Amino acid sequence: MTTLPASTSRKLGLVIDLDTCVGCHACVISCKGWNTEHYGAPLSDRDAYGAQPEGTFLNRVHSFEVTRKDAPPMVVHFPRSCLHCDDAPCVTVCPTGASYKRVEDGIVLVNEDACIGCGLCAWACPYGAREMDADAGVMKKCTLCVDRIYNENLPEVDREPACVRTCPAGARHFGDLGDPQSAVSQLVAERGGMDLMPEQGTAPVNKYLPPRPRDQLGAAGAQAPDLAALCDPSTDGASGFLGWLDRALERL
Repeated sequence: MTTLPASTSRKLGLVIDLDTCVGCHACVISCKGWNTEHYGAPLSDRDAYGAQPEGTFLNRVHSFEVTRKDAPPMVVHFPRSCLHCDDAPCVTVCPTGASYKRVEDGIVLVNEDACIGCGLCAWACPYGAREMDADAGVMKKCTLCVDRIYNENLPEVDREPACVRTCPAGARHFGDLGDPQSAVSQLVAERGGMDLMPEQGTAPVNKYLPPRPRDQLGAAGAQAPDLAALCDPSTDGASGFLGWLDRALERL
């Protein structure tokens, strides 16, 4: 595996399209599989088929049924994992320095040898992206498949996170969000990509693309929703993702 020189600063991350995610959980399964078989210790699973299953997942998908005014209810599938924040509170609170953000590409990682499993990072993360591995006794999180993206032993087409590689709907995109000319940055600009819970002040690298009005799909010159209004937590409704989602869908 190769690494970039420290002088090269990038912001690698994901762009997730809430308009095309079908909630199939293929990303969840591929993430679990890759990180269990190839990266570090296997992710724990306890009583997997019993009454109280417990396991470690670095990527999860939640589904919400949203009631809209004068329109049928709409289901939105919301993938959730580490957002690799520029101002990552998990890094700030870690008492051992086990949580850190790489200078060369902005990926937030955990040095499991230094982690004492205190759980402060999970408490500090507003996105619920940290998971305690019950078997290993350490905190784990999405690594953006750092062992894949720089692995020159893999075909170039496979040098992307497992979740992106396996998504059948093309809802997940990977690239350098620090480069305004990159494909992911242009996608964010074109589709009005948004920060999750911007009021938290964490400056997440990952972006979410909001659902589009159904009568504008494929239409030339389709306008994105009013992003400032959607993101403003003072707007009527709860702050955070669910409030944003409610407000976004009310405008469809």
